[in-house]
Amino acid sequence: MFRQDRTNPSTAISNWRGRHDTPKAWPSSAVSTWLNGGLFGGGAAGGALCMGGSAVSGRTTQVDKFIFPSNVRSTLVTVLPAGTEEAGGMANALVAAYNLGGNDGSNVSTVYKILFVDESLSTLGTGLSSARAGLSGFANAAVAGYAAGGWATTVDKFAFPSDSRSTLGTGLPGSISSAAAFANSGTAGYYAGGYISASTNPIYKFAFSDDSRTTLSATLSSLRTALAGFANSGTAGYAAGGRISYSFATTVDKIAFSDDSLSTLGTGLTAGKYAASGFANTGTAGYAAGGDLSGYVRNDTVDTFAFPSDSRSLLAEGLSVAVRYAASGANELSIP
Repeated sequence: MFRQDRTNPSTAISNWRGRHDTPKAWPSSAVSTWLNGGLFGGGAAGGALCMGGSAVSGRTTQVDKFIFPSNVRSTLVTVLPAGTEEAGGMANALVAAYNLGGNDGSNVSTVYKILFVDESLSTLGTGLSSARAGLSGFANAAVAGYAAGGWATTVDKFAFPSDSRSTLGTGLPGSISSAAAFANSGTAGYYAGGYISASTNPIYKFAFSDDSRTTLSATLSSLRTALAGFANSGTAGYAAGGRISYSFATTVDKIAFSDDSLSTLGTGLTAGKYAASGFANTGTAGYAAGGDLSGYVRNDTVDTFAFPSDSRSLLAEGLSVAVRYAASGANELSIP
């Protein structure tokens, strides 16, 4: 039996409610994350972190947090050690968000990790295999996270929970930057569009069983770079906005995980967006935050798409500062 008195010594017996099976339902969490309400509420509520990015005043260290499902925004006391843009973002749901590489004046290999339970920040000893910006991140919940591209063919893999790093033998077929990335947790990660020598539209799929890479027969509906990616895990992934030549797209493409077919939403974004940050709460909604509007004007708004209807609305409260190229990672409430 799970002894709550040993992990929550300050709680009253009347509050224990027979949670003896809790460790079986949260296999990726350490006992330390169960303390003081971190598992049962209070400490690690579902939500997403938007980290860093480029503001009008320059690269920022800020970290904004959107609580699920209310979408109330706060700004963390924790900040990145250096203002960083064009980093990749990923998350080990229930555990931590990661800010992968990016540019803080020059390209870096640094990986920052922010714990969901107490919002503390640490720097991984491993880091990326090379310094690069323009990365895209995705994750197989509780198993591993991936840092892909960044003007490189490289795909680095971080095993959870140790954060040990390896580099895939497959990688990308070209030195790609600023693609949309998302994952069908337990099955595969996707890397869509981006920039090589021009904006591109292929969609690459990495099977989590063996990290093999294939190219989907479906392609994005247009050649786009600097897209936002998010997923309703178990159902579909989304590639939102981005730049088409010198114009910014409102387009949102949807890739069905059942057969990897592509459709384009009738709604689209509220305005053409470039370099927005994407994140999702599986089963509830996907988000495209910040970015540039036409004329490279920084933007703080957050478009949200309700699952499964894909109806679009605009959050009443956007980012605390208008930024583009922020990294994001979500502590999702439900992952298949």
